[in-house]
Amino acid sequence: MTMNKVPTIKEIAKQLKISVSTVSRALHDHPSIGLRTKTRVQELAKELGYEPNQTAIFFKQRKTFTIGVILPYLIEDFFAGAISGIEEIAMQHKYNVLIGQSQDNVEREKEILTAMKNQRVDGIIVSLSKHTKNLDHFTALEKYGIPVVFFDRVPASNDYNKVAFNMPQGTHQAITYLMEKGHRRIGIINGPEEMKSSKERTDTYMEVMQKKRLKIDLTLVAYCDLTREGTAEAMESLLSLKQPPTAVLAINDYVALDAIQYCKSKKIKNNKDIFFVSYANLPITNYLESPPMASIEQYPKKQGMKAADILMELLESPEDQRPAPQNCLIDGELVIHGR
Repeated sequence: MTMNKVPTIKEIAKQLKISVSTVSRALHDHPSIGLRTKTRVQELAKELGYEPNQTAIFFKQRKTFTIGVILPYLIEDFFAGAISGIEEIAMQHKYNVLIGQSQDNVEREKEILTAMKNQRVDGIIVSLSKHTKNLDHFTALEKYGIPVVFFDRVPASNDYNKVAFNMPQGTHQAITYLMEKGHRRIGIINGPEEMKSSKERTDTYMEVMQKKRLKIDLTLVAYCDLTREGTAEAMESLLSLKQPPTAVLAINDYVALDAIQYCKSKKIKNNKDIFFVSYANLPITNYLESPPMASIEQYPKKQGMKAADILMELLESPEDQRPAPQNCLIDGELVIHGR
């Protein structure tokens, strides 16, 4: 049993009794090739099912037309939405997308990055693991000419290309809304202290309290590792205060839902004894009997599209003429759930 060989330029040249270079130029519509020869070559190529050798083309252009995306967890609705935005822009520019999940593990993040570099991706979009402090594994890509764009979880420095939710704007909206509802003891469940967003959330909280001439009490700010157990510990610390909060601003909808479950186990009723506002506005909140009072829409698809737009701009510029780092903030919108 013989297997059909993949048709090549050499095969076309052999059948038409012309040179390989003539076939190559004819396939690329080169003006030096006459119409009759060009037509014969293109018709035979179609008949044989010839397809260009992409590896050779990539080698010649020094591009693979593939970008890498590294994010904490693809299963999260937020990151799934961001991937949709990234893929939409990538497809418009005829790029493929490789995806890796760090699972919030720095070593895994480094391993994925190395694998993508070895696969010769042209550029990378990344949302950092919650434990990433040192960015050396990303800045090392500069010598390979591989640009990086950060989104959502981004470095604090403006020396990098990054797209993020406007945390001060969104947090200001949330705290102001709770104050308008009569709350003065407002707790916060933050992520790990090293996360840029945690600091921004706390700073904005203090700023709003100061403007309203209310006492700043940092015992109302708790930190968690984003796990269910960590959230329960944070919630327990807030409820054990001499004057516990009447409302809580949680880092995301998952943390808010875990906090609501913890309160339920303590016979504390959501949207009655205590109120929650969170970030992300996950679709699932529309189906819950007892959702957070409100959630701030962070537009993950828009973030993904903007990050991909910036990366495409970098990839379409010569390495020595790439634009200065862009820092883009996406404003959020408060979406009311509770009655």
